[in-house]
Amino acid sequence: MAAETVTPKRLASAILVAALVAAVVAVLTPLIGSTRIDLGRALSGMSPEREVLFDLRVTRVLLAMLAGGCLGLAGALFQALLRDALATPYTLGVSSGAALGAVLAMTVGWKVAATLPAVWVAALVGAAVVLGLVMRIASSGGRMSSFTLLLAGVTINSICLALILFLHSTAGFVQSFAITRWLMGGIDPVEYSTLAWLCALVAPGIVFVLITARHWNLLAVGEEWAQARGVPADRMLRMGYLAGSLLTGAVTALTGPIGFVGLIVPHALRLRLGADHRVLLPCSFLWGAAFLAVCDAVARTVLAPAEVPVGVITALLGGPFFIWLLRSKRRSLWL
Repeated sequence: MAAETVTPKRLASAILVAALVAAVVAVLTPLIGSTRIDLGRALSGMSPEREVLFDLRVTRVLLAMLAGGCLGLAGALFQALLRDALATPYTLGVSSGAALGAVLAMTVGWKVAATLPAVWVAALVGAAVVLGLVMRIASSGGRMSSFTLLLAGVTINSICLALILFLHSTAGFVQSFAITRWLMGGIDPVEYSTLAWLCALVAPGIVFVLITARHWNLLAVGEEWAQARGVPADRMLRMGYLAGSLLTGAVTALTGPIGFVGLIVPHALRLRLGADHRVLLPCSFLWGAAFLAVCDAVARTVLAPAEVPVGVITALLGGPFFIWLLRSKRRSLWL
């Protein structure tokens, strides 16, 4: 069934509402924390309020919003690419490759706290290797289909998870604790320079996905359907997988695997706004950004002064949603 058409007025209003919500979240969530800060003192540049607000909370919120936006956008993209509402940014193996790279870096004897940039690099290398493997395996006779892409991604994903478990079992106590904490997924304060290079890394993928939204409307119906209407289906599958993997791998390298954002946000928006990717894709980015920032605010305050990994919060929200989605899909098959 083709994606229902969204009028320009409705498209603009939906994106405007999402942008306003994201802006409100960006302004308010840095003010939330385990300790209260004097906003006037922070804005006046007085210590320690200035450092707490601008060096810790603002950077953390910006990272959460960028990560949530990328995961929400990648989730909507992969659901269209694979034509499956249950697809997530982690379905096709790139996040497992990033996790494998990070875990490998942690188990070779490095002092984790002092070498986080090296862990990030290892995660990016792992994601890139898996990306190349999946694309190589999924390409049969020079062509790629969503079916072969799914099979290749799931297979490599399983292999990476098995290797992660093996490395985890051989790690020392300190390394094992660091691996477990990283695999839960979390948002931590980062340098503004780190945010800058992350933005530069994911920007091409974001732009490509958004400007090709009309093509994903056709590809979500079927590759033959899209091909018959002038869309280069094989090229779009390759570029879409590359763009979605870039978004997922770059974010996972910094935050670890944060689950369910790419499932909850796109599907909830699809139920509310319809399946037109001209509105679904940008709204998935904006609502994903707001959703993860709010989840991170909950994670750092619910058990204050201790912090809960944000991946735990998203899983607690996403698990019941995923079960409901499975049951809804199952019922629809019987009707």
